[in-house]
Amino acid sequence: MRRRFPALVFCLLILAGGYTQAQQAHQFAVNGDHYVLDGKPFQVISGEMHYPRIPRAYWRERLRMAKAMGLNTITTYVFWNVHEPRPGEYDFSGNNDVVEFVREAQQEGLYVILRPGPYVCAEWEFGGFPAWLLKDHDMVVRTSDPKFIAAVARWTTRLGKELAPLQIENGGPIILTQVENEYGSFGNDHAYMEQIHKLLVDAGFTKSQLYTADGPEQVPAGSLPELPVGINFGGEHDGDAKAAFATLRKFRPSGPSMNSEYWAGWFDHWGGKHAGTNADNQAANLQWMLSHGYSVSFYMFHGGTSFGWMNGANSDGKGSYEPDVTSYNYDAALDESGRPVPKYFVFRDLIAKATGVAAPPVPTIAPAIHTPEAKMVEAASLWKNLPAPIRSEQILSMEDVDQAYGYILYRTTLKGMTSGELVLDQLHSYALIYLDGKLVGTLDRRLKQDRLTLPATGKKARLDILVENTGRVNFGKSIGGERAGITRQVTLAGGALTGWEIYPLPMQDVSSLKFSKEPCEGACFYRTSFDVKAVGDTFLDTSEFTKGQLWLNGHALGRIWNVGPQKTLYAPAPWMVEGNNDVTVFDLQGKMGATLRGLDKPVL
Repeated sequence: MRRRFPALVFCLLILAGGYTQAQQAHQFAVNGDHYVLDGKPFQVISGEMHYPRIPRAYWRERLRMAKAMGLNTITTYVFWNVHEPRPGEYDFSGNNDVVEFVREAQQEGLYVILRPGPYVCAEWEFGGFPAWLLKDHDMVVRTSDPKFIAAVARWTTRLGKELAPLQIENGGPIILTQVENEYGSFGNDHAYMEQIHKLLVDAGFTKSQLYTADGPEQVPAGSLPELPVGINFGGEHDGDAKAAFATLRKFRPSGPSMNSEYWAGWFDHWGGKHAGTNADNQAANLQWMLSHGYSVSFYMFHGGTSFGWMNGANSDGKGSYEPDVTSYNYDAALDESGRPVPKYFVFRDLIAKATGVAAPPVPTIAPAIHTPEAKMVEAASLWKNLPAPIRSEQILSMEDVDQAYGYILYRTTLKGMTSGELVLDQLHSYALIYLDGKLVGTLDRRLKQDRLTLPATGKKARLDILVENTGRVNFGKSIGGERAGITRQVTLAGGALTGWEIYPLPMQDVSSLKFSKEPCEGACFYRTSFDVKAVGDTFLDTSEFTKGQLWLNGHALGRIWNVGPQKTLYAPAPWMVEGNNDVTVFDLQGKMGATLRGLDKPVL
């Protein structure tokens, strides 16, 4: 006997956008040298966007911009560290609601490529690994270490409960699910890769097409014989695409041709120049791939913002350290605030010509706004807002004290007439050194600095070392050693210093700080506000500050650093309110009276 839906229930399901699609299972697979959807050839034309890098209120707007460029698919990583901030504690709410992001993509008529890692790279803090993995000094990430595999297994099982139901054969939009991520650039342990493959299968990721992705030359090291491969490369030079696929065919004579990351842009480091890439050559390589019927995914279609503390860093494994800026503009087709740049329309025309399908009209986006100038007239000294210390004879890293991000303060007392070379062994990553409250120097891992000479002290002096985690390395062999803070020891004139008071300063919540109009210089929090009659995206000008962090109405927008290139922080309209908007700035070397203003264009 058939059971009828009550009319009200039917209407509610339609309004939710899930009834028709959720009831229709489809088949997506490999057939020879191409993909097929329900038995018919299917060319994937995708663009990557990351849900934590876009305010949730803007997800649908960005998805519609993707559809209007002619994309039929959206690619996203899953960021383990935001979902399991502490072992066994999970967060899929708010901006971490990846399930809702995938559902909205389906409602906008887009398929999804899922990249669940567990490692994601992505210029994201620690490559998406949660910092608590590093508390166990013996654990080795991205290997078959049983302790690492156990943590990954628990996480993957939990993720499967969220996302496995949204695979294509279950009626969802997920057509492809990636196994690990560019592993060939890290190692060639195929037994490890098989373990990750099995964990995904055990978690229910069997109703979409599993695959691996690597650079063309790294395919033998990172791929699995039973899975198709995608290749990742850029389009800065004419002929890049042709050469990349020729390399692929040396290793994989058959199988689908998929450019799983088409680098149509690049990212920025603190102290470097803002990336500008060759749009003409990117377009030429794209046209070549589309005309051959190859599948492609733009990395990035829309970069967004590594809000808060979530930027990663690069290293060559030989001591270099290049932390990424907060903006993930990426010189992408959509800029950091979701607005199309000229290459968006070039790519749109190429896709329409290649597919013969006219894209929907490009949505209109409200212009960004200026905000009134606001002077910092209230302050709170870091030194007057310290938490209770942890006492330890030996130095401890952030992970040792169950801290992931932010700052950490180390304090000890120097006894006797003392001077000499102070060495911070394995500083990660930026330190200010104080004697009796006076700043005597800074050390920057970026510049390979780890030591300075202390002046002579009296019989007793207080030594304070304030350390910022400016972003764990997210790529390469060195990631397993990316503990933050001072990660080995501190020596003075060759002797190890002991007897520490350690103050964790994660700065996740600045609402309890005690502000006043009393002047404050140095490591201080500053507060101001500005009024707007109507909200709009803006770019807060941070050029009058030195180094620190900024919060808007409690939202951690990102980092400030006067070495550039980034001089503004993207402030999205959904995080503003009509009327009074509160701004808090932490500045390591601040002064009263600095001003803040919102611009209608970024300074990157």
